[in-house]
Amino acid sequence: MDILGSGVLDPIGSDARRPVIIAFLIFIGVALLWLFTLATAEEENPERLYVANRSLSPVVNGFAMAGEQISVVTLLTVSGGVALFGYDGFTYALDGLLMLGVLLLLAQKIRTTGRYTLGDLFALRAPGRGPRIAATAVTLAITVPLIVIQLRVAGTSTALLIGTTTDGAQVVCTILMGCLVACFAAVAGLRGNSFMHVAKVPLTLVTLAVITLLAVRKFDWDPGSLLSAAEDNSMAPDRYLEPGFWPYTASFGSLNTFGNHIVFILGTAMMPHQILRISASRTGRTARRSMSIATGLVGAFVLLLIATGFASAAVLGAAGIGAVDGTGQLSPIQLASGVLRDGSAGRVVLITVLACVVFLTVLTTVTSVTFAAAVSLTHDVLARGKRRRTETGEVRALRVAAVSVCAVGLSLAAAIHRYPTEFLVAFSISVAATCVFPALIYSFFWSRFNRRGLLWSVYGGLLLCAVLTVFSPIVSGTAFALWPQASFNWYPFQTPGLVSVPAAFALGWFGSITSPGASGVDFRHVQQEILVGQTVGRLGADPHPGR
Repeated sequence: MDILGSGVLDPIGSDARRPVIIAFLIFIGVALLWLFTLATAEEENPERLYVANRSLSPVVNGFAMAGEQISVVTLLTVSGGVALFGYDGFTYALDGLLMLGVLLLLAQKIRTTGRYTLGDLFALRAPGRGPRIAATAVTLAITVPLIVIQLRVAGTSTALLIGTTTDGAQVVCTILMGCLVACFAAVAGLRGNSFMHVAKVPLTLVTLAVITLLAVRKFDWDPGSLLSAAEDNSMAPDRYLEPGFWPYTASFGSLNTFGNHIVFILGTAMMPHQILRISASRTGRTARRSMSIATGLVGAFVLLLIATGFASAAVLGAAGIGAVDGTGQLSPIQLASGVLRDGSAGRVVLITVLACVVFLTVLTTVTSVTFAAAVSLTHDVLARGKRRRTETGEVRALRVAAVSVCAVGLSLAAAIHRYPTEFLVAFSISVAATCVFPALIYSFFWSRFNRRGLLWSVYGGLLLCAVLTVFSPIVSGTAFALWPQASFNWYPFQTPGLVSVPAAFALGWFGSITSPGASGVDFRHVQQEILVGQTVGRLGADPHPGR
């Protein structure tokens, strides 16, 4: 979703703006100090840098896994969706929790293989350079749009927080945020980013809980009264708590809505930075324990996010939210401004803390995504070229790759800041659901899967995602489209994944059964590798050193 930010109303008030700006500067100063500390403390061994030497405890990695789900888009978009569209926003909030169930299904198998990039996992059944190049292409197709979206929302939100709504100021804020993220991604390995997530999660949960409790206090501590007020203050009280109210999806039918939910759940579970995070666990069993901890934390986050959305609707009303931001993405900040009286010290502190939460959320999430893309480029492509690199050279290549990926994402975010970005969301999530989920399911559970099946599934799915996105209603022919005045939207659904995911399964099956002779790794070897990984993992060692 785009932040419209008309600026008709001041979302935080002039009394809070100066402390917010000062807090930002202090926070950035602390972040830079942490950056220099990380620069001297990080490992110079590539394998250890990529997965934190597989030394993260279940609790630390569980908090970090939860932190991966707390992105600036989730924090602002989902709460805004609940505030403006009630039931529909509520169901999309729950998708983030259901996603962890899908990831839990594969987490132990991913970790016990000892592999940590998509290229490594694709090579389970299809050795050679080709599958690794395909994996890197898929990783970039997933991560670059995510970087663009996150930086876009972060830059616009930051500009509005400091009291400006001009396009130039939003672009400048986007560039500044992107440069800071690039520095962190280039220096902070998985370990450093993990501890930033650990700091972010409790801060976010406590801040949302305080804001929600202060909102409930306005209704004499009666949640029922708050929900009734949210319904009464909505744009359509008779439809607020019923499905089909979200205008972005309402006109496309129930099949489109079902496809959006399924693809979102599968796609967010198969993100490259999630897979890298799982691989940092000590063993397969600790990976499952970390996932269990993350599930509890994300469950608390989702409940607070839903409560914050309903509280925003009750306290501010749809008209008050829409006057500042037509999509509701600034509603948490507006709510923090509205639950306490103007001029009070508590109000300034609350807004300042929430602004720091938004900043830390951007920093950690975009760093994670950028780092995962850089690891894939370095480990699966650059480190396997004709010229062998030393460990120092590989680490240097990782730093350059991180800066390059972030620079590409930042350039695109600045270039398209005036345009809708829904098509990037749909494309990125659909690629993850289409090109990663079928390949991993076949790799772990089907004995006949081979090189041809994998390449057909991955490249065929990627091509379908690109073509169907271009000809979908999120690119042309609707009010929310990239080009609303054009009309070449012959594909009737908002997400290409509704067709591309089953097509990728079919291509993987057909390519495998028609492949002449053996063109992949024997399935018994894969099963043995997983079992060996479990055995060695219990001893705390990497089952595949140097891979």
